[in-house]
Amino acid sequence: MKTALSGFDTEGLKKVLADCGQPPYRAKQLREWVNRAVSFDKMSNLPKPLIATLSEKYSVTGVEIIKKLISRDGTVKYLFALGDGNVVEGVLMRYKYGNTLCISTQVGCRMGCDFCASGIDGLIRNLTAGEILGEVLEVNRDEGGTPEKRAVTNVVLMGSGEPLDNYDNVTSFLRLLNDKEGLNISERNVSLSTCGITDNIKRLADDGFSVTLTISLHAADDETRKRIMPTANKYKIADIVSAAKYYFEKTGRRYIFEYSLIKGVNDGKDNMLALAKLLKGLPCHVNLIRLNYVKEKGLKGSDNAEEMKKILENEGISATVRRTMGSDIDGACGQLRRRFLND
Repeated sequence: MKTALSGFDTEGLKKVLADCGQPPYRAKQLREWVNRAVSFDKMSNLPKPLIATLSEKYSVTGVEIIKKLISRDGTVKYLFALGDGNVVEGVLMRYKYGNTLCISTQVGCRMGCDFCASGIDGLIRNLTAGEILGEVLEVNRDEGGTPEKRAVTNVVLMGSGEPLDNYDNVTSFLRLLNDKEGLNISERNVSLSTCGITDNIKRLADDGFSVTLTISLHAADDETRKRIMPTANKYKIADIVSAAKYYFEKTGRRYIFEYSLIKGVNDGKDNMLALAKLLKGLPCHVNLIRLNYVKEKGLKGSDNAEEMKKILENEGISATVRRTMGSDIDGACGQLRRRFLND
């Protein structure tokens, strides 16, 4: 599989070009093309022999858009082909403040959550930093954006995969995304969703990152959580809350707990009161989610999200109900990929 040039910063491209006998100034030229996700044959200010050499060993972004589904609400679901034949997906959601792109960090997932289609076939492999950035670059180009005038303004690492299970590649991606010579997207415009890998939550803070931390909680007690999330057997809620507190102390960033309302499992008044008791006084926010139905899983979402939100708010907990987007185009993580593979 060819290495994606999007995985190199300018200094890294200088080394790539030095191996091709090219002067350092070419790195900036090449980086500008990569930032625009331009194919090799359109890199007009680079020598043709260099283009031929690069195209033999490298791809530009490591990903290719092979399918687009556009929802009635304007949401766009993308299917990306990787260089080794694997596929991943992303979702572009349109808001008043800008366009948010949800991207994948792994092919499949090994977390095995009962409400998610991503992990049905387990983990295939990690995405490289270049491939993860490639998703952003390709969609930005597809939407008519440039590095100077981005069509993708916000990024969420909430697609297929557990970002903190692919720590090195994900953090390399974050540095590339934030690079002033790249797309220069601030970490304040990036959300990272994790099922609660506590050691890497702390490591993320220690390594100086300040993205918005979003933790998939989905229950207020360990026993309920174990029913729907196998990782709960290793990562206890008390330890997850402790890691979130540590992240706040190091970064000053409020964190978010995601809570998918599953009918008959975690959607009762008692569940909300227990959640409010757990989170009382913490610098956090709760994002209640109406579960997208995944036929392979069979779990049903609740229709009482607004009622549950009021219970939390009455207990002094900041909460919102996530807007449902893209349900008519297999908007949930992993659904489009599975349909494509089955077809």
